[in-house]
Amino acid sequence: MMMNSKLILGTVQFGVNYGINNNAGQVTQTEVNRILEYAAENGIEKLDTSSAYGNSEEALGNSNLINCKKIAVISKYPRCSKSPRECLNDSLKKLGVNSLYGYLIHHFDFYQEKPDIWTEIEQLKSEGLIQNIGFSLYTPEQLEYLVNNKVKFDIIQLPYNMFDRQFESYFPKLKELGVEIHTRSVFLQGLFFKAFDAFPEKLMPMRKYVEKLQNYCKEQNINIANLAVAYSISKQAIDGVLMGVDNCNQLQSNIECANYNLSLEDIAFVDSIEVKEKELLNPVNWK
Repeated sequence: MMMNSKLILGTVQFGVNYGINNNAGQVTQTEVNRILEYAAENGIEKLDTSSAYGNSEEALGNSNLINCKKIAVISKYPRCSKSPRECLNDSLKKLGVNSLYGYLIHHFDFYQEKPDIWTEIEQLKSEGLIQNIGFSLYTPEQLEYLVNNKVKFDIIQLPYNMFDRQFESYFPKLKELGVEIHTRSVFLQGLFFKAFDAFPEKLMPMRKYVEKLQNYCKEQNINIANLAVAYSISKQAIDGVLMGVDNCNQLQSNIECANYNLSLEDIAFVDSIEVKEKELLNPVNWK
């Protein structure tokens, strides 16, 4: 079975220079078109964007490929002075579509400050402008808040990777509620590839885990990227793995990673990594 359909195309770099390892800068319109063509040809069915990602939505709309390739778009409502309706209308116009597959609240703390924005987003869904609504989260506490307050949502986007499996215990409950689970941060911002001598003081406690991972991959002759992506893809509860790209070659590599055949030994090895310093799983705490 081809696992490409589980990949979600991340488009933040279509609108801004993003990421610590991004040396290419913002993606050109020509390259955006190539990426979308290649994604559609290779079974990728969804893409992720936001009105907070510079002119990412315009670049996607300018390609004229979303409608003809039937790519489902997930966008987000950011922290802003505009209402969800105004923001959504702007997004639809830029993207050149009549409705969205998904619309997520981008910043959970903003939702907590202004819970009424969720009521308005529910209204937009009832009008058929959005198919699925939800949240982009950072911590399990945020998810607990939603579940405890009986907030009904269709999609949840959260960090998940070989080291950060904090949300995993919530997966059965989310599936029971019929929630679509999308994950991001599959490479933990490049930490898995970091050279041992390149660890800043703050990240030193993570070095032993990275060393264990890199040594295993070396012994087994496995590409770290293959292991990272295929591990997330292999999780039955996960419906989509979000990966940003800034060129077509990267997308090609991501697809190859998604289709890597993991052994039971590989899965058992990753499961055996237990990061005790949970606060360092969030890149916000690396500075």
